[in-house]
Amino acid sequence: MKKLLIPILFIFVVACDQSTDPEVAEPVKAQAPKAVSLAGLWRGVLQSPGGELPFGIQMVKTTGGYEAKILNGPERVDTSAVIVDGSSIEIQFSWYDARIKATVAASGDSMQGEWSKTAPNKISKLPFSATRGYPYRFELPTSRTLTTVDGVWEAQFVDEDGDSVAVGEFKQSGQKVNGTFLTPTGDYRFLAGHAMGDSLYLSAFDGAHAFLFDAKINDGKIVNGNFWSRDSYHATWTAEPNANAHEVLPDSWDMVEVTTDDNTVSFAFEDLKGNLVQLTDDRFKDKPVLINIFGTWCPNCNDEAPVLVDFYDKYHADGLEIVGLAFEFTDDVERDKKQIAAFKKRFGIQYPLLRAGINDKKEAAKVLGFLDKVVAYPTSIFLDRDHQVVNIHSGFAGPGTGDHFIALVNELEEQIKVIVN
Repeated sequence: MKKLLIPILFIFVVACDQSTDPEVAEPVKAQAPKAVSLAGLWRGVLQSPGGELPFGIQMVKTTGGYEAKILNGPERVDTSAVIVDGSSIEIQFSWYDARIKATVAASGDSMQGEWSKTAPNKISKLPFSATRGYPYRFELPTSRTLTTVDGVWEAQFVDEDGDSVAVGEFKQSGQKVNGTFLTPTGDYRFLAGHAMGDSLYLSAFDGAHAFLFDAKINDGKIVNGNFWSRDSYHATWTAEPNANAHEVLPDSWDMVEVTTDDNTVSFAFEDLKGNLVQLTDDRFKDKPVLINIFGTWCPNCNDEAPVLVDFYDKYHADGLEIVGLAFEFTDDVERDKKQIAAFKKRFGIQYPLLRAGINDKKEAAKVLGFLDKVVAYPTSIFLDRDHQVVNIHSGFAGPGTGDHFIALVNELEEQIKVIVN
């Protein structure tokens, strides 16, 4: 009888040749070993064009299988499902139409596979690997000379479209660095990494965004920086310390203007059931309305959604109505409605979400017809009870920005109070 080698993650039945010799005893079946648990911490890595893009993975065993969270410094990113089938594992981010698919090694200590996500006109992909344990994020350089980047930095990014300003805020403990960049329209998530020797490395992964930053530190300045996003985008960057750097950012309340002569807006798009919803409908009559231009693919929109849900719950009794206009990645209506439905379910949204078009900002401005431009997802338009535009806010600074997030939520709520009174 020939015995098969049995990897510890899987169960196989030992196959034997049948014998006609009555003196040959019945073959004894091998006892299957217990499957290896995937629970615990893992160091995940995406192979970005700029090099290793690391993040943590926390796998938890449940009665129904596994749950996973992605770790970026203090952030714990939810995943929608973890499917384990033999040696295969799929970690899903359904609200972003993204997933990690990998094969677990027979030892149970490593994985190899791919991260993929629906993006405009293509599927973004990066090779993925993971090893058990999360002792570090980036491999530390041989030089252990400590360099500090703690504080506020005025940053300049350069890509094929030109220059843009940003503000870097970093908190450092030893060689570990956490922080983010605030931009004119949002932020670059919870960044985590190391500053050692003359080098700075930061990364963030949330299922939708895959960010990798590196730079050199020279004479108190950050130079020769690179920023890689997903599988295609690249920018260079530099930064200098500046406690007043936030003054370089434009006012997010003053980036977009209404183009109609009477300062009113209108819309007519289908909801998820195919019903046409318009601002002239009875449900909006004599009601203050917040029109939210968003995309389910947009992490800043996902950061903002719970805030809008809270506003709706708190002020709906005072007449507040909210309507979301979704601009998605594809022309596939059914696919987009499925993504919008997942977004709605994830946040328990009770107000209508309408599919408005594709996410191209110039096309979005044309479709809407009442704004001079769309500069960011999300964009929130505040209407009074006569449906006059009171204010417009572009972008959203999420929880990764700390006190800035809290301040923005308070600003938005004050604007809600203005239109409901």
